[in-house]
Amino acid sequence: MSLKSYEIQRRPDWAALIIAAGLALFGAVILWDSSHLADLGGYSGVGPGTVPRVVGIGLILLAVWTVFAALRGDFPERPRQQPAPVLWIIAGLAGQLVLLKIAGFSIATGLLFALTARAFGKRNLALSLPVGIAISFAVWIVFSQLLMLNLPAGPLEHLIFGGAR
Repeated sequence: MSLKSYEIQRRPDWAALIIAAGLALFGAVILWDSSHLADLGGYSGVGPGTVPRVVGIGLILLAVWTVFAALRGDFPERPRQQPAPVLWIIAGLAGQLVLLKIAGFSIATGLLFALTARAFGKRNLALSLPVGIAISFAVWIVFSQLLMLNLPAGPLEHLIFGGAR
C-alpha cells in the first residue's frame, strides 16, 4: 500500500510522548503517595487521600489522551523556542531566592516581577522594577500585617512598619 501524493505520512510527536510520560509519572507518584495516607473519610467517605487520588487519576487520563493525540499527529506545529525569556525568568527566580532573606519580600519579589516582565517583552526595567516592588509591598502588607503570616521583612518593610514581624 503506497501513499498518494495528497496523503501525509503521520509520525508520532516525540515531544508530546515525553510530556505524556511525565504526566503518567507524576500521576503514578501522586497515587502512590496518597495510598500511604490514612483513609479517615468517616461518614462522608471523603478523606485526606481523596483529592490526591482524583488528581493522580486525572493526570494519568491526561497522559493517555496525550499519547493518542501524539500518535495521531493532532498537535499543531510549535514555534521555534527562544531561550532568552526562560533565562530571564530563571534569573528572576534565582535573584528572589538569593535576596529574600537579605532584601526582604518586597524588593526580592519586585526584582522577580521586573525580570519576568522583561522576559515577556517589557524592556523598561526602570519602570517595571518600582511597579513590581510596589505590588509586592502591597502583597506583603496583606499577608504579613492583615493575615499575620510571616513573610521576610527587609529594609523597606522595616522603614514603613518599624519593627514589623
